[in-house]
Amino acid sequence: MDAKLLEILVCPVCKGPLVYDKPRQELICRGDRLAFAIKDGIPVMLEGEARELDPTEDVPS
Repeated sequence: MDAKLLEILVCPVCKGPLVYDKPRQELICRGDRLAFAIKDGIPVMLEGEARELDPTEDVPS
């Protein structure tokens, strides 16, 4: 994931910052507990396509 792109991307729901989870290829919003998939190097930033994080699931730093 390009570092400059990661700096400008925000959660489409709350406009908060995102955390890059490299092993899962996801961008995670801690506030909304949503994970947005990265497919073929392109983040899918649609709320309807996001995965809800399990309450016990750790969020990477």
